[in-house]
Amino acid sequence: MSNITLKKVSIADVAKLQKIGMTTFSETFREFNTPENLNKYLVESFSIEKLRSEINNTHSEFYLALDDAKDDTNAIGYLKVNFGESQTELKDSKSFEIERIYVLKEYQGKDVGKLLYQKALAIAQQNNVDYIWLGVWEHNKQALDFYKQQGFEAFDQHIFKLGNDEQTDLLMCLKL
Repeated sequence: MSNITLKKVSIADVAKLQKIGMTTFSETFREFNTPENLNKYLVESFSIEKLRSEINNTHSEFYLALDDAKDDTNAIGYLKVNFGESQTELKDSKSFEIERIYVLKEYQGKDVGKLLYQKALAIAQQNNVDYIWLGVWEHNKQALDFYKQQGFEAFDQHIFKLGNDEQTDLLMCLKL
């Protein structure tokens, strides 16, 4: 898709980030979770205050995927990456975390996720890390298949709390 561009998120983009974050997460997980648990997670994880704090963190970066052909809100997906102490778990100075890659359902299968992943890979290579890691819900077959195709391998698991529900994420790693 030649009309897709990536833009590093700034504080001015916080409302757009919140909207695309809540929309894509809901689209991805709504059918697998209770409305109460999903809403609790969305409120906690995508509040304007929390997103501002994450945007201002110098060891985290967000990027929006923008469809330049859309007239209204043109955000169609986003990426969040973490370095060093900002990583959610490993916090290894030689590692890099892809915390989130989400794309609107209507754009899935159109290489938007791949474009966001390639951006993450380029950032990791620029930072001379030894490996990239991420967590994926064990039942998210589409994401698991995508990351396996990119060369990621599962190395551990952890509990991800969505509302009051404890779910298992597979931790996956790609050595660079």
